Amino acid sequence: MAPRKRPEAQKTPNVAARLRSKRSPRELEPEAKKLRVKGSGSSRRYDSGCLWAGLASLQVPPPSSSIVRALHQYKLGKAAWPSLQQGLQQSFLHSLASYRIFQKAAPFDRRATSLAWHPTHPSTLAVGSKGGDIMLWNFGIKEKPTFIKGIGAGGSITALKFNLLNTNQFFASSMEGTTRLQDFKGNTLRVFTSSDTCNVWFCSLDVSANSRMVVTGDNVGHVILLNTDGKELWNLRMHKKKVTHLALNPCCDWLLATASVDQTVKLWDLRQIRGKASFLYSLPHRHPVNSACFSPDGARLLTTDQKSEIRIYSASQWDCPLDLIPHPHRHFQHLTPIKVSDGRKTAVITGADKVCPIPDLFLF
Repeated sequence: MAPRKRPEAQKTPNVAARLRSKRSPRELEPEAKKLRVKGSGSSRRYDSGCLWAGLASLQVPPPSSSIVRALHQYKLGKAAWPSLQQGLQQSFLHSLASYRIFQKAAPFDRRATSLAWHPTHPSTLAVGSKGGDIMLWNFGIKEKPTFIKGIGAGGSITALKFNLLNTNQFFASSMEGTTRLQDFKGNTLRVFTSSDTCNVWFCSLDVSANSRMVVTGDNVGHVILLNTDGKELWNLRMHKKKVTHLALNPCCDWLLATASVDQTVKLWDLRQIRGKASFLYSLPHRHPVNSACFSPDGARLLTTDQKSEIRIYSASQWDCPLDLIPHPHRHFQHLTPIKVSDGRKTAVITGADKVCPIPDLFLF
């Protein structure tokens, strides 16, 4: 005869609560997820796509996405450097979702072509346009921006740099055929280079305040080095075609990177320039190159071409790219320059809308 099963004693509410509290977190997790999905608006109807999107948004980021956790694990020797690097990247990627448009402006009748953040005022930047207009915009106040009217067609501002020795002044190169020092009242204080023909113009510019140097490049491949008093030190044809970008290394300002539509980026030691063949490295690309920018610590170089490739080079091996990143640049479409402010959670993207070609400025 089979033994009878003893009936279970009826649990009081207090006992049931205590038993539930002893359950492990893993056992509680499905229940918690159910509660989160129901929420206060459980009476609403959702289609399957919205429901899955909602569930996805409720997922907790993996532990490796925490910078503090990744750094702690690395210091304890429980994680290798690649793991820490991945943790830092994941944390940054998660933060991108919090970026929103802060302010927007459309001050020009042509597209914006260059940007420069003020070195000491975090909310101030200078913007140049294809028509030669220049605006000093302090988006932290409601006052009308300072505006310098350009010449219109043919006056495109190709590069802007604040004068670190006097931040009421700026350096500018333009399709007008000059590289000059101006103030924000519209006065030209010094002309460093000037072409005598409309077939030659200046496309790139960089300045070293420490060494008192100005370097500029033109559309036929010449690079000119001057001191800040305007004295020309040398003028060499370093590329076969237009010099699209120049960058002095922020830590070693004798190291110059030049980018060109001749599909090369070249690195030069300004202390040892003897001719066009005296470059330290020539970095060939598959397409014309738009820019070559050093990282703030000077240990990396990022290049972008006119098609779909970003390259990252390291100081430990300049002649071989550390990484190749595919990216659809869509040259001459929609977005033009981008600048991220140093040490601040602000970025500016400028461009023209696909339908209405009015240049816009976006602050995030």
